[in-house]
Amino acid sequence: MAALNHNNNNKTMAETDFSLKETCPKIGGGRSIPGGEMLTPSFDLVERMSFLYIRVVKARALPCNDSFIEVIIGNYRGRTKNTAIPNPNPEFHEVFAFNSDRLQGDVLEVAVKMKNEEIVGKCRFEVVEIPTRVPPDSPLAPQWYRLEDRNGNKFGGEVMLSVWTGTQADEVFPEAWHSDSVTVNGENGAIARSKVYLSPRLWYLRVNVIEAQDLVPLQANRTNPEVLVKGFVGNVVVRSRTSQTRTLSPVWNEDMMFVAVEPFEDSLILTLEEKLGPKEECLGKCEIKLSQVERRVLPGPVPALWYNLERVGDSGFAGRIHLRVSLDGGYHVLDESIQYSSDYRASAKLLWTPAIGVLEVGVISASGLMPMKSRDGRGTTDAYCVAKYGQKWVRTRTIVDTFSPKWNEQYTWEVYDPYTVITVAVFDNMHLLVPGNANGPQDSRIGKIRIRLSTLETERIYTHSYPLIVLKPDGVKKMGEIQLAVRFSCTSTIDMLQKYSEPLLPEMHYLTPLSIYQLESLRHQATHILCMKLGRAEPPLGRDVIEYMLDFGSNIWSLRRGRANFERLVSFFTSLVDSWVWFDSVCKWKKPVITILTHFIFLFVVFLPKYCVTSLLLYCFLIGFYRYHLRPRHPPHMDIKLSKADSALPDELDEEFDVFPSAKSADLVKKRYDRLRGIAGRMMMVLGDLATQGERVKNLLSWRDPRATFLFSMFCLVACGVIFLVSMKLLMTLLAFYVMRHPRLRVFDIPSVPQNFFRRLPSRADSML
Repeated sequence: MAALNHNNNNKTMAETDFSLKETCPKIGGGRSIPGGEMLTPSFDLVERMSFLYIRVVKARALPCNDSFIEVIIGNYRGRTKNTAIPNPNPEFHEVFAFNSDRLQGDVLEVAVKMKNEEIVGKCRFEVVEIPTRVPPDSPLAPQWYRLEDRNGNKFGGEVMLSVWTGTQADEVFPEAWHSDSVTVNGENGAIARSKVYLSPRLWYLRVNVIEAQDLVPLQANRTNPEVLVKGFVGNVVVRSRTSQTRTLSPVWNEDMMFVAVEPFEDSLILTLEEKLGPKEECLGKCEIKLSQVERRVLPGPVPALWYNLERVGDSGFAGRIHLRVSLDGGYHVLDESIQYSSDYRASAKLLWTPAIGVLEVGVISASGLMPMKSRDGRGTTDAYCVAKYGQKWVRTRTIVDTFSPKWNEQYTWEVYDPYTVITVAVFDNMHLLVPGNANGPQDSRIGKIRIRLSTLETERIYTHSYPLIVLKPDGVKKMGEIQLAVRFSCTSTIDMLQKYSEPLLPEMHYLTPLSIYQLESLRHQATHILCMKLGRAEPPLGRDVIEYMLDFGSNIWSLRRGRANFERLVSFFTSLVDSWVWFDSVCKWKKPVITILTHFIFLFVVFLPKYCVTSLLLYCFLIGFYRYHLRPRHPPHMDIKLSKADSALPDELDEEFDVFPSAKSADLVKKRYDRLRGIAGRMMMVLGDLATQGERVKNLLSWRDPRATFLFSMFCLVACGVIFLVSMKLLMTLLAFYVMRHPRLRVFDIPSVPQNFFRRLPSRADSML
């Protein structure tokens, strides 16, 4: 049954189009558009959308104290928040935006209502009479309008508002209530708006724990305690190893690494813990404010200081600890995978270089989205888009209840390195109907794409429809397509080309490198801090969104990714293997003309070596020039065949999506463990063979095999004399002609003398248990 389902999935995937498509949206900056209006150049990567804006400022002289304002056009209704304090002169300061393409009436009505929905007064506007405003014009000044009662008579009440027709280029667009979000109530409307977020600047905090002295044990008779150090920054805990000297003056000389966030309001708390069997007892603690810690941008010396330890509870003296503490701003805090990083700058602004360009992305629309949830008995999707590059995150507004949302929002980033990646993902908003619930359901993932800037031509606008692909436990699925317009503009070509000669990471990563374990731990800390900080914004970015954008957990074992990476490695060596096969065919004279031509080329290389390198370089130049018109025209996108997502078995996907540690049954875990042992066993054999070959090379002169070393030494002596007496060009010619000799002069399938000699050399495999 599983095999049948897998075959059905493969058939479905074969029918699905996962390709990248070039599109022709109606975009363009500064060009005329119907109606005589123009879209501002800052929004030239999106299609023009016309909106009817109503800014409601305040009201006065109302006959009631508990009122709100409702804006009505056709079937669309938007209302302000209720006034918190009863007031006949309430203030609202809210903006409503109605999509002009979906207007269902010719009259705009602004009504003042009481809490019991009774109309106090209203005013009307003919849509065709509403003026048009195009930025950078100044905002339209609000005016007072007299209200009419039910009978059409004006009374003393007035409302201050302004009404105009504009585009998404209006400065009020991000903060406005949109008719696309008509199912969102006023209290939860903020979570549907577009927003720009900035990641906090992160620093590495290095704590070098040297030693402790004069510790006061909890029990007087314990003079050889096992002591370790615990460090706390916020709610992150890092432990040191247990001291090797079991005395009251333990020594560690160990680095503990943390991630700290500006403006360094937290404190570093260190506690010394004594191990008492399975329990740990605190011997003392000290607190260091991060704002007082030395900051450095180069790996210079940090002074070692003594800090007093206090007992927990009575604040008595508990000893002292010797530390070197520094905030290292010379590192780049890796919150993303190094392969997909969008920024490589150091934490300290002092080390930042000027920007080399500007990246502009127009999030136009999506199409063919799958239903992600059920509402009123039917499938629906409330989609929004998130893009991240560098420290800047952007979130589009949520388009409610449509499978083809149109955002048409444009964003800009400064670029400091071309070898960076922008990540764009689409989510389904699950919080619209759960106002104020921070622990509500997670937003569903619709798909994600990555675009590496170095693959883009400068000043060219790329307009493509990217497939949104998600890998699920039941297989890979196409969830729809997203249409983007991307432009990478370069401010200085010289500076950009110079970047290709500079180190990828700041210098401190190379002068004082961090271990893989430290980098992995610090990345977890950085992700946790970003989730906390961005989760406190309004609207918040959820942990699930941030972890998906940062590829958190991508280092978990996956048989599918292992096979994909192995095939990538094989494809790299394929060219070398093909070259060897071609040379073997030359040596066997399968095509005599090519073999004879190879002889002449070799003679040219041997007797005219000074032209060899220049000819090779010229050949590379001509090949590169010839392939210019064959260059890729499209940016790269997610490839399901390269990822082996189309051929992954259900059991492999079930293992990949298993939590860590595993929550599966013991029998299933045992089965997967046995499979992993088989894969690791084959890898172990390959590593063993490579180690054997390397040890054989070392044993050529080690006298481990005295006869083999004697033969190799005599060969070296004789070869030295021959080379001294005979021309090197003649020797190389004779060697090449011997290797490429005619098949009648060779015996096939018999290893050569050097191969036989090398295979007989000893290795340390004999000493392995």
